[in-house]
Amino acid sequence: MKEFILVTGGAGYIGSHTVQALSGHGYIPIVYDNLSEGHRQAVDGNILVVGDTADAAALNELFSRYNFSAVIHFAASSLVGESVVEPAKYYSNNLAATITLLSAALKFGVKNFIFSSTCATYGCPVYTPIDEKHPQLPINPYGSSKLMVEMLLRDYNKGYGLNYAILRYFNAAGAHPHFPIGESHRRETHLIPLILKTLLKNSDRKLTIFGEDYDTPDGTCIRDYIHVTDLAEAHISAMQKLLSSSGSFAVNLAVGRGCSVKEAVKAAEDVTGLKVPLVHGSRREGDPPVLVADNLLAKELLGFSPKYTDIREIIQTAWNWELNRRF
Repeated sequence: MKEFILVTGGAGYIGSHTVQALSGHGYIPIVYDNLSEGHRQAVDGNILVVGDTADAAALNELFSRYNFSAVIHFAASSLVGESVVEPAKYYSNNLAATITLLSAALKFGVKNFIFSSTCATYGCPVYTPIDEKHPQLPINPYGSSKLMVEMLLRDYNKGYGLNYAILRYFNAAGAHPHFPIGESHRRETHLIPLILKTLLKNSDRKLTIFGEDYDTPDGTCIRDYIHVTDLAEAHISAMQKLLSSSGSFAVNLAVGRGCSVKEAVKAAEDVTGLKVPLVHGSRREGDPPVLVADNLLAKELLGFSPKYTDIREIIQTAWNWELNRRF
């Protein structure tokens, strides 16, 4: 018998790729999304229920309709800058709504919960590469709201027997190589799509490099980019580990290798054969020079081994999406 999996925020970027992975592994994903950031087209033939994770009545009705084996929780607000000026939105959407979701799940006996967390819970690195023992000292309400949910899950594990997998992403990038889904944010802040958008026909954009005087080899920030389909497969592995009653855990999801802003620009130029128009700006407050993960624990616990380890391969899939995007 096929198992039903609830995917909140499953019409969004990482959520929609995970929905495709679930279907490919023989599960039946049920997408629950308010479409404030997600796209109906991204669900691509899977079941979509439009609703909000803050709506207790709608969640109770949903849980009564399907016998879910697990919940994969993506639905959240995720813009760091916005979280600083609108903290109430982040604590409401990311923390309070998660409590409402967990209440419904526990009410209906669903005790396997996979949580979309972030490296923003670590704050400014004390050391790199960042492993799971690194202090968690977030520097913005986005990271704080995610850390609070992590704390909540640990308490719910002790109090209610909830099984959890906390997955801390570094920088998701790329697009699905076979399905017509990819990165499509209404307010784009991520480096790779911003680079590629400057190269599209009829674009009059320029890419701003925020700071070239960091203590890095080329002076620009270094980040750890992981392909979105590798992230999606890691969610399947994490869910299967929970379903096998192997205990709760928290892991980093990343390639374990850094790429600077200038290296990403050069890689995009190599992939597209086009020159990226640049504007040189000053540093942004709160941007750490280096964010690179230690991913050994994910390899040990989940057998996690990213297929995409070259930034050019990641950018190629993103470029294919930009050239042929449907939403």
